[in-house]
Amino acid sequence: MREQLRVALKGALRPPENDSAFLLDPHRRGVPGRERMRRHRPDEAVDMLIVGAGAGGATLAQRLARRGWKVLVLEAGPFWDPDEDWVSDEAGAHPLYWTEERIIGGEDPVELGKNNCGRGVGGSMIHYAGFTPRFHPSDFEVCTRDGVAADWPIGYEDLKPHYERLERELPVAGEWWPWGDPHGYPHGPHPIGAGAERAWEGARRIGIEMRVGPVGIANGSFGHRPHCIYRGFCLQGCKVGAKASPLVTHIPDALEHGVEIRADCMVTRIETNEGGRCTGVTYFHDGHEHFQAAEAVTVAGYSIETPRLLLHSTSSRFPNGLGNDNDLVGRGIMVQGAPQVAGRFPREMRMYKAPPPEISCEQFYETDPGRGFARGFSIQTVGPLPIGWAEHVLADGHWGQALREYMRDYNHWYTIGCLSELLPRAENRVTLAEETDRNGMPVARLDYTQCENDRANIAYAKNKLHEILEAAEAQDILEIDRYAHLVGGCVMSAAPDTGVIDSDHRAWGVPNLFVCDGSVMPTQGSANPALTIMALASRFAERLGEKRIDPSATRVRGQA
Repeated sequence: MREQLRVALKGALRPPENDSAFLLDPHRRGVPGRERMRRHRPDEAVDMLIVGAGAGGATLAQRLARRGWKVLVLEAGPFWDPDEDWVSDEAGAHPLYWTEERIIGGEDPVELGKNNCGRGVGGSMIHYAGFTPRFHPSDFEVCTRDGVAADWPIGYEDLKPHYERLERELPVAGEWWPWGDPHGYPHGPHPIGAGAERAWEGARRIGIEMRVGPVGIANGSFGHRPHCIYRGFCLQGCKVGAKASPLVTHIPDALEHGVEIRADCMVTRIETNEGGRCTGVTYFHDGHEHFQAAEAVTVAGYSIETPRLLLHSTSSRFPNGLGNDNDLVGRGIMVQGAPQVAGRFPREMRMYKAPPPEISCEQFYETDPGRGFARGFSIQTVGPLPIGWAEHVLADGHWGQALREYMRDYNHWYTIGCLSELLPRAENRVTLAEETDRNGMPVARLDYTQCENDRANIAYAKNKLHEILEAAEAQDILEIDRYAHLVGGCVMSAAPDTGVIDSDHRAWGVPNLFVCDGSVMPTQGSANPALTIMALASRFAERLGEKRIDPSATRVRGQA
């Protein structure tokens, strides 16, 4: 009865200690509270300075502010106003992505930009598809279970209460989830379109089980956030505010409780004293260099910019950069293999009309020795808009007249994709290039090469996608090879010789420096990482707030 009542009242119930959805203005989409936001002096040592206002940084800021901490967030991109800054147009969404110069290399280079890098308050979750699955218990002990990669120094049970809390805050909508740790969601599943129905039928015919969701998209009103209107521009920023991102889920409450967010501020160095403690950061704003003092610093710039900042923050005490005594900063970068396969059907599918991940499957998530490789993959439906569809057609080798024909036929196509878990390798890493940016900071270089296990995983997953569409009686099939979701580079470990931070997110060897973003993940899993990044931040804040991090090693609010 209690569960039924909670579902019935889903739009009116406040999550615990987070009023963001109810602080939003019901008549405009800009975040309220910016004008009266708290301001700190540069020489005022804030309790926690956070670099980056994405999934990790924004969640951490909100949680600490609720506990009375003085928190300052420095964000390299703008403070978005959806009413003024976002448009229902693929090309017009370009400013949402981190597109500054980076260098890529390796045998299987990873394209960086709109698919895996965000810019501005809200980070990559501004333009993610909204898919919010949890990691599985197995993801935290891959080495023990499967003999590959590495175990995390924490387990699924450490994050489970934070998953549950965040699923209420976002909120997450979906059917009962039978995989991993089976669980339900606070909002019921969204309706699905003709394409998802056709793909589901194809999967059913070959014994593959699908579910609707889970997506961090309100199904019904939620505070002052409206129901999803299915406009199809989830990857270009949700103008109505139905899709969860830190901009609407945590920033309003953070501002209400005293957080300052300085946008358009590019941090270039973390400063330390002779004793090896952080004293604050140097950053650029409007072409001028500034310094901000802090008692503690958390870097939440994600898997390229976080290693880049740590590597650049050298000194006589840290000649190789912060947290890098064992040459591990930047190593172990991971992506997920994310090929997509599209099928053509006689009736119109209109794949743009819905949240892109309508239905999904984690039936192949765990290792199956019979497949010939370790770990697995998930399957999701996706809905590329016309420019994305053109890229898909081009990748399959079509040009000229053929390209025009495929573009005219757009509404008859439907696309499904997979996320293959690719393994961490020390050779896959971020380093500093010789080239510098406009602030004089070396640009990042990412080298990436797949291993044979990776290649086998992707090939098997693509074959399953083909089987689904063939069983769904597709008339024609196209495919594109791609990657998604960066993680790793400053991984969490049980000892300093195997990672960059400990299980409390503190950098080995630097007592008041922390990292809290996707870079800390030792493994990738086959799940989209956004929810897990937020859960990690929520747990980290809890441990800081309850003083469970060794007070002899760091001095932050309320500690000696």
